[in-house]
Amino acid sequence: MLVSHDMSIGKLAASTRCTIPTIRYYEEIGLLPKAKRRVNKHRLYGHTDLQQLTFIRRCRDFGFPIKQIRELVALVRSPERDCTAAREVAKVRLTEVGRKLKELQALERSLNRFVKDCSAQCAGGPARECIILEDLATLQPACCGGQKHRS
Repeated sequence: MLVSHDMSIGKLAASTRCTIPTIRYYEEIGLLPKAKRRVNKHRLYGHTDLQQLTFIRRCRDFGFPIKQIRELVALVRSPERDCTAAREVAKVRLTEVGRKLKELQALERSLNRFVKDCSAQCAGGPARECIILEDLATLQPACCGGQKHRS
């Protein structure tokens, strides 16, 4: 998409699928440089801002946390650095995704068990006797790799 070099924050937001508050936040925390200002104090963005925000947005789409995005942005701003640093950041994220995938698979197994047990033991009966509701009310070790319950 061809975009003007004199974009308002609204136009930048629409072009990158970011919200205006998100853009302001990224400026506030230093992921994006502070915008130039017009005489009327409105923010003014250019093509470079569009590229940087698109990069950050894509990082967020991949679930990179802000700390890792900072590292990747620093690499973009230092093209003389070796790209193995980017690979290492991606490997860390890949490990996190693998862990989360295992947690979600455990959650899926637990929910399947709930549905099967309910179908076999109590479906159609009174809710107070539902095995799902009973199980959820019982203090047990955390399912699915989540945090353990505290008393």
